[in-house]
Amino acid sequence: MVRLAILTSRVRVEEKLLIEALRQMAITFDIIDDGELLLDLSRPDERWLAYDAVLCRSMSQTRALAVLHILEHWGVRVYNSATVTATCNDKLLTTLALLRAGIPTPNTLLSFDPQVTIHGIEMFGYPVVLKPITGSWGRLLARINDRDAAEAVLEHQETLGSYQHHLHYVQEYIVKPQRDIRAFVVGDRTICAIYRTSDHWVTNTARGAVASDCPVTPELDSLCVRAAQAVGGGILAIDVLEDPQRGLLINEINATMEFRNSIATTGVDIPNVMLDYILSGVCEKAVR
Repeated sequence: MVRLAILTSRVRVEEKLLIEALRQMAITFDIIDDGELLLDLSRPDERWLAYDAVLCRSMSQTRALAVLHILEHWGVRVYNSATVTATCNDKLLTTLALLRAGIPTPNTLLSFDPQVTIHGIEMFGYPVVLKPITGSWGRLLARINDRDAAEAVLEHQETLGSYQHHLHYVQEYIVKPQRDIRAFVVGDRTICAIYRTSDHWVTNTARGAVASDCPVTPELDSLCVRAAQAVGGGILAIDVLEDPQRGLLINEINATMEFRNSIATTGVDIPNVMLDYILSGVCEKAVR
């Protein structure tokens, strides 16, 4: 009998949909709150070894990555892997992985000193986008339109305590058509995609963007699958920008994807596809 676990910080709409899908499949499962964990690193926990696979849905990137490393150390099958999750959680590592694989992505600079950063920004030309290397939902993004804005935002970053805010990740500003594309890759295929449309330059649905169906063309499928493979593959959400001159560019990759706004929009049962992929991996492991 297959037994799965979902590791989460809070049971959101996505987790409720996964739970309902598991019940319909008659799969035995547990929901585990990451805030209640106490892990003895010196010996494997038999509770975890009883699971055929663990799906990580933690909202905390820090907690998620720590638990994934531990579970993999104990030999537990996890989705996504610690390596994939670490790469996707860090925009610098994601960019390097995409460049290594020859995947088109916006031009990006990394610097450490504010004055050097301003010099780099002015090499690009205004506007540019300044991003933290970690984070999601479009938080702490800044479109820098002129030198005054650059100096103000960089001064603010320098006063923040986290070392990550002292890594100045600067990306060229892509003049997109008031939308971007969120594509969902599971394994070796792009199962569906949505346009996220907004009057604001930040087009995250968490910031009010409206979702609509985006056809998965052969070009989009191929690019997104290649991008997913570049970071290690698994169950991933790929953010794609439409550049007027260069075409499709991979912007970011999310290892703990949200999909509540995309099921009805695309007509694809995303939770079932995710679980089918996990179960196929479990069965493949059992055959070996």
